[in-house]
Amino acid sequence: MTNENIIHRCTSRAPLRVSAVSLFSGCGGSDLALEQCGFRVRWANDISPLACATYRDNFENSAIKEGDIRDFRRFPNAQLLVGCYPCQGYSQGGKRTSNVPINYLYREFDRALRWIYPRAFIVENVSGMTHRENEHLLRNQLRRFRLAGYHVVWKVLDAKDYGVPQTRRRIFLVGIRSDLGLTYIFPEPSHGPDRLKPHVTQRDAIGRLPLWPEGKYCNEPLHWYYLSRNRRHDWDEPAPCIVGHWRNVPLHPVSPSLRKVDRDWWMFSSKSPARRLSYEECARLQGFPASWRWKRGRLRDRFQLIGNAVPPPLFKAVLKAMPPIWN
Repeated sequence: MTNENIIHRCTSRAPLRVSAVSLFSGCGGSDLALEQCGFRVRWANDISPLACATYRDNFENSAIKEGDIRDFRRFPNAQLLVGCYPCQGYSQGGKRTSNVPINYLYREFDRALRWIYPRAFIVENVSGMTHRENEHLLRNQLRRFRLAGYHVVWKVLDAKDYGVPQTRRRIFLVGIRSDLGLTYIFPEPSHGPDRLKPHVTQRDAIGRLPLWPEGKYCNEPLHWYYLSRNRRHDWDEPAPCIVGHWRNVPLHPVSPSLRKVDRDWWMFSSKSPARRLSYEECARLQGFPASWRWKRGRLRDRFQLIGNAVPPPLFKAVLKAMPPIWN
């Protein structure tokens, strides 16, 4: 399927009459959901040249601008503003600290919010933002957005409950302009036990892909840190969270199961071959279509682009729950 077919399929269900601005857009996970829901992305931005190049590979007539958001002083008008500012300081993986400059990029989102003054906004970030050491940063964001004139609500959602074949907890902040007199209500889970649909599994998402796609996964040794936790889920389960570091992505279910030996120590149950997920498998488990183009950068760069992206089906579920405020 060609790129043109992708765009037509994404946008044919609704007229592109509702404008949006996308900040910290990455390779386009949130913006794919916007296109699928009938929004027109007037302007997008990311600091990564590889992310912008991948974005352009997959969006016809893309409006993404490469550069540091702090260098842009003006923004176009739009009815919706979305942003997924970087989350390294909030992340639950690796070293964490709340007092680093990257944690304050929400101020740039707030600056754009006040300039554009859209009818609504959506922010996505890691659930670590809710942890005690980061509570003051979350409160600061809520305070700023409310002072900007928005009724803001937030909630942690798990992607697997909305049709994404992985366990991935993320916080969403949604604001509706106060003068509209409406409150956003988060969507109920659509997948899982006692829901209309079961969780989407790894078998559903990647079961037909080659089992040993040489050159598409990290084949470095599985060191002690990697085996400090259970990074393997079975075929008929959603995958563990897809991360941006190619060495730390989950094990493919073709690998032997892991058994816990001690705290932070897991071992394989047999000597059968084991491997990490490929970048194409990670993309499918994030909810990207099979036709999405990943041709930029080194192998490790593609893992980073994919792991840092917003799962399109999850963002789409949040978008579809927006009340009718666009007229």
